[in-house]
Amino acid sequence: MRKTIAIAGNIGVGKSTLVEFLSRTYDISPYYEPSEDNPYLPDFYQDMSRWAFHSQLYFLSNKFRIHQELDRMPGLVVLDRTIFEDAEVFATALYEMRKIDERDWATYREFYKTILDAIQPPDLMIYLKCSMRTLRKRIKLRGRAMEQGMPLSYLKRLERLYDNWIGSYDMGEVLILETDNLDYIHDLVHKLDVMERIEAMLPLSEPKKA
Repeated sequence: MRKTIAIAGNIGVGKSTLVEFLSRTYDISPYYEPSEDNPYLPDFYQDMSRWAFHSQLYFLSNKFRIHQELDRMPGLVVLDRTIFEDAEVFATALYEMRKIDERDWATYREFYKTILDAIQPPDLMIYLKCSMRTLRKRIKLRGRAMEQGMPLSYLKRLERLYDNWIGSYDMGEVLILETDNLDYIHDLVHKLDVMERIEAMLPLSEPKKA
């Protein structure tokens, strides 16, 4: 029987790190966000108002495909960022910033609502949070060129939209992890605490032996 853990959270909060940790610990299949495959991204960063709708529609359709694949997968899988975040956070931010006009926004939302009727929600949503200071430090350290000039106001907007979305999310179990001082990679106590909190909400198989 298929079970899905989804990892959600702002840019640089540590989603991919947690996906890798869960994959190694429980020997489960990871699914990552296909950001680098979006052919609209270079144009989008040059002219957001012109290409925001195209870029977000591409993300939405590709995330729909991933969710459909997950629905057919047996066993346990872990997903780095969900289709809900695409729509409720990132596309909504661009709409608020007037990079997506009313007509395109209505089309996008109708497509999103149709998708929601066709997919299964995750069995467990893990929402990662940290301070804005930690977020910016991690973004700087990982050195992705397209993220380095990201305005603080944009990160704060995403954080507000994330908190609003997760506060009303009712499609399954939600586990919130504060990651400012959480080091489950090197700290055994933190590792066991994270495993215990996850397994309390979603029983998992025995961890893979080291």
